[in-house]
Amino acid sequence: MTTLKTGDKAPNFESKDEKGNIVKLSDYKGKKLVLFFYPKASTPGCTAEACDLRDNYQTFLSKSYAILGASADSAKRQQNWIDKHELPFPLLADEDKTVINAFGVWGPKKFMGKEYDGIHRTTFIIDENSVIEDVITKVKTKAHAAQIL
Repeated sequence: MTTLKTGDKAPNFESKDEKGNIVKLSDYKGKKLVLFFYPKASTPGCTAEACDLRDNYQTFLSKSYAILGASADSAKRQQNWIDKHELPFPLLADEDKTVINAFGVWGPKKFMGKEYDGIHRTTFIIDENSVIEDVITKVKTKAHAAQIL
């Protein structure tokens, strides 16, 4: 896992979203971007996190933030999750983990005593010039918007 920190330039990425559109970091030039990485669409913690961001979406927009989620799920799984929970922001279907690895959020994890590799729930706040303003590694899934804002 690489460790990006506040003040670092965000990795220039390009990936497909749930609709197959190409999404690039440069698409967000001039805007603040909340890029949140989550382990798996439709799981309880990830759903709580995404729904909290959804419920506060207008506040983010009013403060000139765009929101983009990313996981290694397929585009179909991402789209189903968006449909089920009416998520208003795009989700990267980063199946080959290009963006995940660029941001250094893939690595060893522990769950119920078992070790495995997976996505570490991490959020990057990226400013208008593609510089990382903040990195949130201790994400409160039910109050994530408050952590960011």
